[in-house]
Amino acid sequence: MKHLSLAFLLLLCPSAVAADINTRPLVLVSASYQKDVIALCELDGTVLWKFQTGGPKRGHAGHHEVQMLDNGNILYHDDWDVVKEMTLDGTEVWHYAGSGVHAFTRLQNGHTMIAESGKGRIIVVDSSGKIVSETPLGNEGRGKTRQAEALDNGNFLVCAEQPGTVTEYDPSGNIVWEYEIGTRVYGAIRLRNGNTLIASGSGNSVVEVTPEKSIVWQVKGKVPRTDIRLHWTACLKELDNGHIIVDNCHAGPDNPQLIELDGQRNVVWQFNRFDLVGNGMACFDYLDGELAEKVRKKIAAH
Repeated sequence: MKHLSLAFLLLLCPSAVAADINTRPLVLVSASYQKDVIALCELDGTVLWKFQTGGPKRGHAGHHEVQMLDNGNILYHDDWDVVKEMTLDGTEVWHYAGSGVHAFTRLQNGHTMIAESGKGRIIVVDSSGKIVSETPLGNEGRGKTRQAEALDNGNFLVCAEQPGTVTEYDPSGNIVWEYEIGTRVYGAIRLRNGNTLIASGSGNSVVEVTPEKSIVWQVKGKVPRTDIRLHWTACLKELDNGHIIVDNCHAGPDNPQLIELDGQRNVVWQFNRFDLVGNGMACFDYLDGELAEKVRKKIAAH
């Protein structure tokens, strides 16, 4: 059957088409280095909402983590200590003052996980800011974190630039698994297949390793069958369809800041808004389904 025009589909089933449009994915991007911006964009880069954050006159601060919350608010930071939640009109509705914060996430129970490099620990705080749990991190630089993820098994997956390790800790701080990649590693996630996907930061690569620490896939430098060059690989995300999104930070104007790879690790989407985020976009979030629909409605209401 030939593709039907959008106008004809609207006549045929307007509510279904409208619902499909409203749930189209969005990407939330966050960048420092004098851009000092958080923005919600269509996948083609069109900016739907933008917020200017605080930032230093030189260098960078914050913008190592950002999360779109289920309530339609944004969890972010624009310095190295304070995690903030704001509504889309810029109103701050919650914050927590920590020490050397590079990673955080709002958990399903409403608590917030925060990795504090300044104190070498991961804490979980409730909505009042009370610490409900504390996990000490390892020695020899392992407490100086970059990305940290709360795993489904209750453990934490933590990256440390020096000594270049990805470490899984149980809540008591015991090391239950570790992979030494030997670079200024930035990000890692546990895939649904049980493997760990690692963004090596200064290694300009993405590596997938098994629980037994065997490498099953990797890409370094130039992405095969493309002209895309990887530089400081940062945050990662696995989509429901098994695709992965790689944050390609500090890669210059000629390379995308985000790359989506399918199950065969072919590039199927890329995001390049260097004019918006510059050379310092180290974190992002990806919205689809009901959350994308909710956020679109909130943007439209402004």
